[in-house]
Amino acid sequence: MIPQFATEAQSLLPELVALRRELHAHPELGLQLPQTQHRVLEALDGLGLEITLGKELSSIVAVLRGGKPGPTVLLRGDMDALPVVEQSGLPFASQNGNMHACGHDLHTAGLVGAARLLAAHRDELAGNVIFMFQPGEEGYGGAKIMLDEGLLEAAGEKPIGAYAIHVAPGPRGTFMTRPGALAAGSNQLNITVHGRGGHGSQPHQTLDPMPVAAEIVLALQSFVTRRFDAFDPIILSVTQITGSEAVNVIPESVTLRATVRTLSENSLQRVIDEAPRLAAKIAEAHGLTAEGEVEVAYPVTINEGAATVEVLGWLGEEFGAERVVEMPTPMMGSEDFAFVLNEVPGTFIALLTSPEGVDLTTAEFNHSPRVLFDDGVLGDQAAALATVAWRRLMGSGPAQ
Repeated sequence: MIPQFATEAQSLLPELVALRRELHAHPELGLQLPQTQHRVLEALDGLGLEITLGKELSSIVAVLRGGKPGPTVLLRGDMDALPVVEQSGLPFASQNGNMHACGHDLHTAGLVGAARLLAAHRDELAGNVIFMFQPGEEGYGGAKIMLDEGLLEAAGEKPIGAYAIHVAPGPRGTFMTRPGALAAGSNQLNITVHGRGGHGSQPHQTLDPMPVAAEIVLALQSFVTRRFDAFDPIILSVTQITGSEAVNVIPESVTLRATVRTLSENSLQRVIDEAPRLAAKIAEAHGLTAEGEVEVAYPVTINEGAATVEVLGWLGEEFGAERVVEMPTPMMGSEDFAFVLNEVPGTFIALLTSPEGVDLTTAEFNHSPRVLFDDGVLGDQAAALATVAWRRLMGSGPAQ
């Protein structure tokens, strides 16, 4: 028999909401989250979990041993916030200059809820569950560090599946995912154009790198639209141009930085090979030089194909098919759970959480200082994680 996690989770909702709001009011950044770690450890106390704390970061790895033999699965919740001054108007809004503007406070509370639900059925559980409480998702590569510190060996064997839920604005209570590429890889393109500086009133006596840099910016836009397949798209946005610090000085060099989002290794490799060469040739045409490099930050988030179709079915059985949507296309944001999915097949799931009364056409999105998430979904979030872990461990047959 499969436990009725969605029903059982409703009794946990008040404490999960309280935990989420406490975390929301006291957000922490980066890899070191001592207050958050302490509060999560308190919430897990008494569940009989095997706890390991991180060395280079304040992570928590908690292992639940089932009462019956079986494989291992992994569930993840990230815990860090963003350096955003909150403008939500919530009574529990952060006052420390940081904000849980990406919903990681819900992810943490939801994973605690999943641990409580599964621990209550430990004797029936055939296998083990690793609960991954992760700092440093927002640009710090926390998942990669946890992997390096032995995350996947925490239960004594490598997991057969890994799962995570991420909240986002949208119709409250809707689950969304898709097989294959779900989120883009994140990379940074750096190009430096070298010329000869001088006085801003005497450009003819210089080799001005600024107009060459501007030409490269425009050329990169054509590069994206004319060299890449529309069905394997990339996004390349130049977001920084750095030149002289004085307005009347033509700089010796200008540096461009761009974020590059890709959905395949082939596209990424082409950017690595071709974008620096494009910049160098444009600079050469003007008698200047340029060099470039691509820094690879996060891989593409790829959901396992057949297993993700199963996950969609499990969620439909638990919550109703009308609440489960298969995404037609990937999203171009990035997610460092991709490091885990590179090692373990699994599924990354979105849960839409806009509060009642919010106009979905104008709802603020993740990372906005005004974004709102309805923590009334925490019971369903916990139940969804528990359901997916249970079904993966116990087999994927129809519900009994």
